[in-house]
Amino acid sequence: MVSAYVEGVGGRPLPRSGLIALAGRALGAIPPPLQVLIGIFSVQVGAALAKQLFAATGPAGTVALRLFFAAVVLLLIWRPSLRIGRKALPVVLAYGAVLAVMNLCFYQAIARIPLGIAVTIEFLGPLVVALAGSRRLLDALWALLAAGGVVLLSESRGDLSLAGMLFALAAGICWGSYILLSAALGSRTTEGNGLALAMAVAAIVAMPVGVVETGSGLLAPWVLAIGLAVALLSSVIPYSLELEALRTIPPRVFGILMSLEPAVGALAGLVVLGEMLQPLQWVAVCCVVIASIGATRTAKPAT
Repeated sequence: MVSAYVEGVGGRPLPRSGLIALAGRALGAIPPPLQVLIGIFSVQVGAALAKQLFAATGPAGTVALRLFFAAVVLLLIWRPSLRIGRKALPVVLAYGAVLAVMNLCFYQAIARIPLGIAVTIEFLGPLVVALAGSRRLLDALWALLAAGGVVLLSESRGDLSLAGMLFALAAGICWGSYILLSAALGSRTTEGNGLALAMAVAAIVAMPVGVVETGSGLLAPWVLAIGLAVALLSSVIPYSLELEALRTIPPRVFGILMSLEPAVGALAGLVVLGEMLQPLQWVAVCCVVIASIGATRTAKPAT
């Protein structure tokens, strides 16, 4: 599932210097599997915290704050040159645009449906990327299991918003595109420069939507503080942990750990937001998690 992402960072250690080297040494003291798990929990807790901000800023305003602060932090860390090649520019622009639309759709989804269900539906995007092009019967079984999870969600939908489910599906499509673009971004830019520039593009795309929805409410000091926390929890910390873990952890193990994200999202929604899922919905989440783990474990190594 994460082969494209791993290839995007070249499957090799990224050069380090200054503050990055110091942070890298600190992160290196944490076992790689634990780094990935911390990153997953950080993303989902960040999403839960963001949802609590919706009453003041709305979903689009929250996305704008998250991407703006994430871009500022990454630009300060990497200080990328604005001079990028012709081949890199379209990828940076596309990556940033997809990142913005993915977050806008996902936050619109969790504004309407529980976090765990939104993450489960969104996770179908990476799963489709993992299974695309495969003709093996076993991979077809994993796809059917994931599809069964979606059917269970639809059957247990009850008062769930159809619009919320469609927004989550759109976010999943963007997530699949994001994974494919990650490989191109990593091969055409160096270190974290491409990511920093793409995050700036994402912030530029999302900011007008957030301003239209929220207006001057985005400038309230407490809103800015929570927006910064969401950016750190949902973007800066998990991205840093994942990149550090990928220096040493086998890609297949990384993929298996990432497959736990729907379940962690459901737990974060339960603990932070008090969102209770029905038993059938928990079964649906487990179906997608098991399908993802199975697809990752049985995937053929990239050649």
